[in-house]
Amino acid sequence: MSNSVGMTLPPDWDDDERMNFMFSDFKENRDVNTTDWDSKMDFWTALISNSCCDRGAVCVNLQELNQTFRRKEKSPLGLVTVLQSMARCGKIQKESEFAANVDCGWLSWGVGLLLVKPLKWTVSTLLGSSRVHLEESFVVIDLVKEKATELLRVYRGSEFAGRSILSFQELCALSSGVCADESTLCMALLQLQRDKQVTVSLHEGEKIVKFCQPAQGRVSPVSDVDIGIYQLQRSEKLLGERVEKLGLEADKCREEAKLLLCEGKKSQALRCLRGRKRVEKKADHLFAKLETIRGILDRIAQSQTDKMVMQAYQAGVSALQLSLKDVTVECAENLVDQIQELCDIQDEVNQTISSGVTSGDEDIDELEEELKSLLDESKPDSIQDLPEVPTNSHLDITNEQLEEELNQLTLTDSGLCFQISLFFPL
Repeated sequence: MSNSVGMTLPPDWDDDERMNFMFSDFKENRDVNTTDWDSKMDFWTALISNSCCDRGAVCVNLQELNQTFRRKEKSPLGLVTVLQSMARCGKIQKESEFAANVDCGWLSWGVGLLLVKPLKWTVSTLLGSSRVHLEESFVVIDLVKEKATELLRVYRGSEFAGRSILSFQELCALSSGVCADESTLCMALLQLQRDKQVTVSLHEGEKIVKFCQPAQGRVSPVSDVDIGIYQLQRSEKLLGERVEKLGLEADKCREEAKLLLCEGKKSQALRCLRGRKRVEKKADHLFAKLETIRGILDRIAQSQTDKMVMQAYQAGVSALQLSLKDVTVECAENLVDQIQELCDIQDEVNQTISSGVTSGDEDIDELEEELKSLLDESKPDSIQDLPEVPTNSHLDITNEQLEEELNQLTLTDSGLCFQISLFFPL
């Protein structure tokens, strides 16, 4: 590791005064100056995490850090204190302790692979040593969790997502863009193992990894069925590659036969064609086996789907039984009878109310008829005996005719004459 390659340095890295303080050792007692202590601790903690991110790594050790942060021929003096503090806070953990927290299935093949010196970490762990050795590796917890999540995402988005078991070599090739090296991959797998998202096993000396499927909450142990499916899938892959190779070989024989025929070498061209026929016959034989294996795998997949459907049906039946626990046919019949009885009562009430309103309307009609008859009786009978109104009107007589008629009248009552003179002046 080098501070000049693959790492982003902080802006104040060129500030000599600032860096002299940061490169100095920590005081024995933090209480002497808590501000300076915490400032220096935060600086190196962040820088260690950033350096791991820049390298795509999840592990650090003291020897690498001393080389990475070397400045003007000097290495930081307080990195041991920083690592010890990060370990106490749970930000980092020894590889040995990290691996020991996973079941023995991992340790059977992982300890020698993951750790630089297994014997050294075993002894230090048993003795409870808190010393930081130069080559002792520490896992940065947050980074390994991120790497594990990314690895799981890559697997589920790959062509292998339909397979629950992969060989370790297949996984190495798949994760090459995620994990910088094999050690980083192992750390990510250890984290997934702790999260119950993968489990690892050995099959005939080969490391295999089983992933949790999306429909499952946690991964199940590797079973004989899993091993059988894994072997069938491997056979399918090998046969497919072999059939493809034979197809290319047959095409090559055909092209050679064409060239030989053009050169006039008919007998050699015939030999090439016979070889092509043999290759094609062998390819057809292998292809038939390949189709048989694919049919078996399809049936297994269908049976797993049927199993999931049956489990869903069973869950539905259990839920229905639970919901109908206190419900019987007799209870339902009694409830229906009660509802019918209440409906009958309601119909009777409505009929009673309706009949009462109708009789009231009839009484009002009778009263109106009686009132009409009374009005007819109150009219005077004399009106019926009055003479008819004359049809010839005299209102159109002129004033001269009236004066002449008045002159002919003999009026003896002076008062009457006076009244007439008032209305008709002479």
